[in-house]
Amino acid sequence: TAILGALVALSIIALFLSLVKIEDVTLPPTVKYGMVFDAGSSHTSLFVYEWDSDKENDTGVVSQTLSCDVQGQGISSYANDPSKAGDSIRECLDKALKVIPAAKQRDVPAYFGATAGMRLLREQNSSAADKVLAEVAKTMGEYPVVFKGAHILTGEEEGAYGWITINYLLDSFTKYSPKARSWVHPEVANILGALDLGGASTQISFRPDGSVINWNETSKLTLYGYNYNVYTHSYLCYGQNEMLKRLAKELIAVRGELGGNLTVLTITTTDLLMHRIGRGSVLPKRHQDGLRAGTGSLEHDDPRLTLSDRNVTLEGRGNASGCLAAIKKLFNFSACGQSQDCTFDGIYQPPVRGQFIAFSAFYYNFQFLNLTEGQSLATAREAIEHFCAQSWEDLPSSYPEENPERLPKYCANANYILTLLLDAYKFNETSWKNIFFQMKVGSTSVGWTLGYMLNLTNMIPAEAPAWVKGHVPSLWAAAIAFIVLTLALGLAALLL
Repeated sequence: TAILGALVALSIIALFLSLVKIEDVTLPPTVKYGMVFDAGSSHTSLFVYEWDSDKENDTGVVSQTLSCDVQGQGISSYANDPSKAGDSIRECLDKALKVIPAAKQRDVPAYFGATAGMRLLREQNSSAADKVLAEVAKTMGEYPVVFKGAHILTGEEEGAYGWITINYLLDSFTKYSPKARSWVHPEVANILGALDLGGASTQISFRPDGSVINWNETSKLTLYGYNYNVYTHSYLCYGQNEMLKRLAKELIAVRGELGGNLTVLTITTTDLLMHRIGRGSVLPKRHQDGLRAGTGSLEHDDPRLTLSDRNVTLEGRGNASGCLAAIKKLFNFSACGQSQDCTFDGIYQPPVRGQFIAFSAFYYNFQFLNLTEGQSLATAREAIEHFCAQSWEDLPSSYPEENPERLPKYCANANYILTLLLDAYKFNETSWKNIFFQMKVGSTSVGWTLGYMLNLTNMIPAEAPAWVKGHVPSLWAAAIAFIVLTLALGLAALLL
């Protein structure tokens, strides 16, 4: 009788402890994945991102899981053999599926964004551009992901998404508060501008002073519950590779009279020359190389060019100031007059304001010249002049690890960057100090793809948190103890 009484008492206590202080508890959010291809003019890269499914103010807090560089050139180079564009991305897709759990792969949104190289191809041959994108879509359709289409981004989209990426990575939109144990909007957010230089286009994006802004020239973005008005502009054919093509064409047109099958143009005011059909190369002092006219960028109609199929060799002279002067002639600065809210060709731009991150080719060229540590404008100019003045015989031994195809281009590229930043965007000796040349923030690459993914997570529905019933840990432990005692007494009663 005593055992049965104790058994009843313990059972009642265990039942009571099991029912009191029950709370609704949210389970940790599940992880979602997304992938974005960046199909640039010179190469393609794949990025895989992840974020918690509950999101923060309708925008995912996204981190980079994988980056993969596709072998070969940009997809626009496959215009004459579109099937190779689709085949080129398979290796990176296979790598992506290895980092995404198999159970989640069929829910992964996959985006393919092409930029200036494909914008140019679409203008020149829209049918070829469509075929290239169709082959990419065909390959993507073979993989167990939710393919959202292959699209050509506008230049303004590319610029705006790059701006989003930079400010997200620098915690300008949201940052984690250990005290609040949640993501919060910074009380004083330092919003930076973005400077992007690719092979076929260049973009500038920043938040202008509200008192001088032309609202028709801005984009409105909503991120983490806040609105941002951003000025952004993209300049097609002003990427570094396209610049070099146009520069060679200009030099051939104005610097020499051609006769015979091979002509050496002695260009005393520049060290620029091209070294491959349709590709730009800038060579320091005494370097010579051949260019076959009538192909690539040289076949565009220009009454000054009567080269037909002749070969041209341009010889550099190692003159940095002459190089700079030649590059400036590629811009129509006179169209702006004395206006300070105009870059070139009469294009409106409010005065630059605040700090900027300069990435992509801005970074790669200045990193080669060791100019990414906050050096002054005077120091940058001096370093560029010194590099351009070196003899070609000395350069390969001075930079033995540098790709020999890239080495001849740095002189013109660096002078082009100076022209773009100072003469077009109108940075000066003082505001130059506000430009930071970098390609990564932490372990995440700077570029438009992360901003693209962040913007798209606004359109991906958040999952409602999963709720379960839970106990206070101490009461749960006590209930388990009494249940064990009840079972033990019950077993003892049966044995007796």
